[in-house]
Amino acid sequence: MYSALFFYGVFLLELERKRSGIEEKFFELTTQIVKDQGYELYDMEYVAGSSTLQVYIMDPETKSAVIEDCVKVDRAFNEPVEELDWIPSDFVLEVSSPGVFRKLKTLRHLEMAKGEMIKVSITGKLDEEQSSGLPKSLKKQNQFRGNLVEANENKIILETNDVNIEIDIAQIKKASLDPDF
Repeated sequence: MYSALFFYGVFLLELERKRSGIEEKFFELTTQIVKDQGYELYDMEYVAGSSTLQVYIMDPETKSAVIEDCVKVDRAFNEPVEELDWIPSDFVLEVSSPGVFRKLKTLRHLEMAKGEMIKVSITGKLDEEQSSGLPKSLKKQNQFRGNLVEANENKIILETNDVNIEIDIAQIKKASLDPDF
C-alpha cells in the first residue's frame, strides 16, 4: 500500500494514508453517524495527544454546513460516546463546516472544486515542460492562485493570468479554496 501511495507524492500520501487503531475506529463511527444524519463527511482528524476528534461535515446539496447541522451531528455522537469503551474518557468532539477556505486534501476534494478559485503551494518550482509558454513572473513561483480547470490522479490544471498551468499532483504541498481571489 505504501508504494502505491508514494507514487502520488507527498500531497496524497499524507491524505490517503491507511488509518489504523483508534483513528480507524473513529473514521468508521464518524462516517456512519454523519451519513445517518443526512450529511457527507468532508474530512476527519483525530488528534490523539488531546483526544480531540475534528469532524468536517457538509450538506450534499449546499456543499457547506450551518450551525444547526453541526449540532445535529454532535448530538448524534452522545450515545456511542457513552456506550463504546474504546473512546477515551477525556474525548473532545469538534464538528464544523469545512469552511469557505477549505483544505483540498484528496482527489475527491479537488474534483468538487472544479470551476472554483483555489490557492496551491508546490514543492520546488515548475519544470521546463510545465513552465513553457508561461510569463516569466509565473515560472519561478511555488504558489499559484487561479481557477481549477481540471483535476485527476496525475495533475491539476489551473487557469491564472489567462494561461493554463499544469501541476503534477506529486508537487502539491498544500491546496485550498480561495474565494477572495
